[in-house]
Amino acid sequence: MTRSVTRTRGRTVLFLSNPALWPAWPFLPVVRRSRGAEELGVVFDARAARLTGYSATVFACNLFALPPDFESFLALPKEVFDDAEELAAAGWCVD
Repeated sequence: MTRSVTRTRGRTVLFLSNPALWPAWPFLPVVRRSRGAEELGVVFDARAARLTGYSATVFACNLFALPPDFESFLALPKEVFDDAEELAAAGWCVD
């Protein structure tokens, strides 16, 4: 693993673990780039909402195109991970 990849993963894990750092709290925009394609997503501060099972979940959505209500947001396609490390290892990084 290159130094740049290690640094990017470390930054992503740091941000995911500290919602106080999120500039658009309660959402954190993330991106995954591979083979010239770009996937956009957001992580939601589920712990603050006392919602279990979503603390390391990427919802397939652009931060600027969020659904109008919470139920619609939760219905978005999502990728669920066990923790911030696993999310970062899947290629997602803070945007």
